[in-house]
Amino acid sequence: QVQLAESGGGVVQPGGSLRLSCAASASIFSIYRMGWYRQAPGKERELVAQITRDGSTNYADSVKGRFTISRDNAKNTMYLQMNSLKPEDTAVYYCIALAYWGKGTLVTVSS
Repeated sequence: QVQLAESGGGVVQPGGSLRLSCAASASIFSIYRMGWYRQAPGKERELVAQITRDGSTNYADSVKGRFTISRDNAKNTMYLQMNSLKPEDTAVYYCIALAYWGKGTLVTVSS
């Protein structure tokens, strides 16, 4: 079993940046794919970005060029660097590894 804990959320103005972290309670070295999802109020949860063990990534069209996903296997941590944030990025962001989800961290983009 792997426990995941997100951190780094908060309130930021449009155009600002945040870096989310997802710390795992066990080694992530052997986990092939990890990802970030988000759920905005009144909307379904959606995929934001994924990263494989060898570093291959894919992104939702809405965040391409603005968000960067990465992972540090030595630290058992995955990251999501979010730049040029927009109000529509406001959501609870969740990380996932295997079948395990974190509890989420809230990102609010507002002036």
